[in-house]
Amino acid sequence: MVKRNVDHKNSGKNGACAPAPASYCALSLDVVIPTYNRRTLLEKTLLSLKSAIKPPGLEVQIIVVDNNSTDDTRDFMADCERTLGISARYVFERRQGRSSALNAGIAAGNGELVGMIDDDEEVGESWYQSAASAFRETGVDFIGGPYLPNWEIPPPEWLPSSYLGVIGWIDGGPEVAEYGDGFPGILMGGNAVLKRSLLEKVGPYNASLSRTGTRLLAGEDEDMYSRLLKAGARGLYLPDLIIYHHIPAARLTKSYFRRWCFWRGVSRGLLDRESRSQAAYLAGVPRWLYGQAVRGMVNKTKAAILAKSNAPAAFSGELAVWDLAGFFYGRHFYKAIA
Repeated sequence: MVKRNVDHKNSGKNGACAPAPASYCALSLDVVIPTYNRRTLLEKTLLSLKSAIKPPGLEVQIIVVDNNSTDDTRDFMADCERTLGISARYVFERRQGRSSALNAGIAAGNGELVGMIDDDEEVGESWYQSAASAFRETGVDFIGGPYLPNWEIPPPEWLPSSYLGVIGWIDGGPEVAEYGDGFPGILMGGNAVLKRSLLEKVGPYNASLSRTGTRLLAGEDEDMYSRLLKAGARGLYLPDLIIYHHIPAARLTKSYFRRWCFWRGVSRGLLDRESRSQAAYLAGVPRWLYGQAVRGMVNKTKAAILAKSNAPAAFSGELAVWDLAGFFYGRHFYKAIA
């Protein structure tokens, strides 16, 4: 795991904490952590929050949402303060799915800010400082940051750089950037902090787009991001709001990548049912998806014929077909679990 230090560059000041000096402006933050059968990784997540530097005036409540775990998560949390010296609120959410767990955790808190991280992540030591600085000094409504990999095993040679999001490796670069049409990505809910008032305005996460069981749906973040922008909210990508994401060996397989891309396509197809894009369509699917899939298979075929050792590009071409297949299935055939 490689640590990164990046200087925070403020993009402007809107008097968010006036008239008190920014360094003394009181803020309350709920950190919501949905968890499911990851007691060992959860412990590392909590210890990273304990080690992170907390700036003066920032009051933090950690909320762990047990999403119907079958391991010893409940017992671990009951003894967490004694064994780790960490005070955390325990919430049990029976309805399976990350969105349901996030919604339960958000509802259980009362902080003016809501932070969200996952149970397989560790925050960087300046995570609290970066969040507090942003809301005190920029008048922003939400923030997000990079997900840097913490590899369980060395990454495979075939790993395509255009599909790093499959394993949760997301890095928007070393500069502060504003979310919106010009940003190459979205706000991901595994490393985000939002104003509670904004969440109350746009509504909860869409549980029908959340991963459950073997269905790797992943549309809840894209849906939430769209609603944030439509509400006129202003967000910043902060390169020093860092989390380190555990990447297990089980996700470094081609079969996992294929499944993930298919279900990402399903998620986008479901979103398209509700809100069609401005693109040209063919058989209910944006035409650019067909083009992307055709180009991908052409590149894959060329690599095979010419015996070129360009495994990442070849596999990337195949994954474009899984994206298309998933979208078509989601747009026309998928039925949600009751």
